[in-house]
Amino acid sequence: MSSYRDRADAGRRLAERLTALAGQPDVVALGLVRGGVPVARSVADRLGVPLDVLVVRKLGLPWAPEVAFGALGPGGVRVLNDQVAAPLDPADRAEVQRREQAELDRREARYRHGRPPLDLTGRTALIVDDGLATGATARAAVQVARGLGARRVVVAVPVGAQQAYEMLAAEADEVVCPQHPVDFTAVSAYYDDFHEVDDDEVTSALIATA
Repeated sequence: MSSYRDRADAGRRLAERLTALAGQPDVVALGLVRGGVPVARSVADRLGVPLDVLVVRKLGLPWAPEVAFGALGPGGVRVLNDQVAAPLDPADRAEVQRREQAELDRREARYRHGRPPLDLTGRTALIVDDGLATGATARAAVQVARGLGARRVVVAVPVGAQQAYEMLAAEADEVVCPQHPVDFTAVSAYYDDFHEVDDDEVTSALIATA
């Protein structure tokens, strides 16, 4: 399997698989905060479509935060992976949800400051992330997009686990994922540069849409 130089490179190469959406007036690229935004920036530029952000928060196991037992999205959307969540103590689950809800609210306030509420009524929501591990975050994003009125939901990621890819394919109208190996280990393994994306990088990508 090949690797990407960085998220911008991944977005440019991903856009090559999305040419059918180029210039379509109803399409909006939605970067999942935060790592998906630089990918979505490149996708939006190549396709000639607007960029916005969709804030969702992964619910990670207390002893292994990178392993998601679910995810949260705006408007009270919550998605749980019952198999992963079942062993959790209810108090631990509630604490993780409380903490991640607070962070979701903070990011919504920061990234939507001065921007109108996201309205996807009748539009094609092109949800972009830097990769799929469990798929919980992308699954929440699909439900959020439909709740915001999207007519069609397309998920596009450069790489993902085969199981997550199959799960998303059953929920989204279309999933574009050039690499979904059965021996997938981690999203970061497919990038030369996989630095942590900060708030400033997200804000800069949004400013560039103006």
